Amino acid sequence: MKRNVPLLGFVIGAILPLLGMFIVYLILFQGVDFNEFLKGLRHQPSQAAKVISLGILINVIPFIFYTNKRLDLTARGIFIATMLYAVFMLLIKFVWS
Repeated sequence: MKRNVPLLGFVIGAILPLLGMFIVYLILFQGVDFNEFLKGLRHQPSQAAKVISLGILINVIPFIFYTNKRLDLTARGIFIATMLYAVFMLLIKFVWS
């Protein structure tokens, strides 16, 4: 079933970075409790910006997939969600730190 709607892409682009951030936690912060990890992100904005930027990278996979399948509206939704995460990451890094 081919769904070429921006809302589907936006949902995919909004959920996958959360999974990506969890993968970053599993790989880079193995010995740290998850609650401590979240507290650390709240108290260290530069660290939070790094984790978010690494988590965003997972959106490359579905973006390329939908672009190659010529489902450009869905790819556009993924791109918009990725840009919103990027703006949020920049706000954390430069404004709220």
